[in-house]
Amino acid sequence: MAFSADELRVLRRSLAVALHPSPLPDEDIQDCLRLAESLDEAASEAGRLRAFLLADLARYREALPGSMTGYLALLQDALAAGYDPVPDDLAALRALRANSLAAAVLERCQSVAERSVRARLAQRTTPAPRTRLLALPGGRSADERDSGSKPEPRPQPKPAPAQPEPAQPAPGERPVPKPSEVFPPRRRPVPPPEERAAG
Repeated sequence: MAFSADELRVLRRSLAVALHPSPLPDEDIQDCLRLAESLDEAASEAGRLRAFLLADLARYREALPGSMTGYLALLQDALAAGYDPVPDDLAALRALRANSLAAAVLERCQSVAERSVRARLAQRTTPAPRTRLLALPGGRSADERDSGSKPEPRPQPKPAPAQPEPAQPAPGERPVPKPSEVFPPRRRPVPPPEERAAG
């Protein structure tokens, strides 16, 4: 991506402000916004060009072997732009390896594909950073283990207060009657025994 002299001036000023924050005049703010819009347009244009190049490459690959010259030129351009060859590219180049240029491009594609696979595998197999273990409540701290000192005894829980006993009446006072004394249980009446008729 190339910048004009004016864009480089705006970019340099923006970086200076990022490193040493200070208020910007309105004109500089507008320049920064215009530069940001230009960068967005350039990025989207680059994405469109890449999509077009890959679609063109697929068309040339499907038309092989008649389109070999165009295919090899497009593939080299794509590799220079950071393209990772797909298995279809490798298979097509293996079929064309009788051609010296195709054999050279195949060798280059194989090394690029190998590096890409190794990078992906390295990302998968890299262990996650170990998390720090924290002391659980009740355990010994690292300072205590290092110094060999005994941990302070934990305070024993206080016993629960005893339930107050019912107050005894003062001498000369009548005790408070219990509910069972005030309301005695009712007894069921016993039915009279049946008299047998003499027969």
